[in-house]
Amino acid sequence: MNRQGKSSNKGKEGGKGKSVSRTKNVEFSFYAPEATEVYVAGEFNRWEARSLPMDKDENGVWKAKVKLLPGRHEYKLFADSAWIEDIPGAESVPNPFGTSNFVMSVP
Repeated sequence: MNRQGKSSNKGKEGGKGKSVSRTKNVEFSFYAPEATEVYVAGEFNRWEARSLPMDKDENGVWKAKVKLLPGRHEYKLFADSAWIEDIPGAESVPNPFGTSNFVMSVP
């Protein structure tokens, strides 16, 4: 299983009195051909396990695009009613529940 994050800047420049959108489209991907449903949960969606569904492609890779502000974001994947605890090569940090969260850094 693997995770890769890709981002592309979709920001807008604003004029006087308008705010500048700094969010970037970030793609989460997860190889799990045997899974029947996969979701992304993190700080960006208040850890709601089933609010951001991923779509599976013909190669068994689940993908979801999320707009995130630049910075460090913790997240987990929720597949077939269970939290994914290990993705080889993914950066992770301990959480207060005795497990780990994955980390996505957005430039």
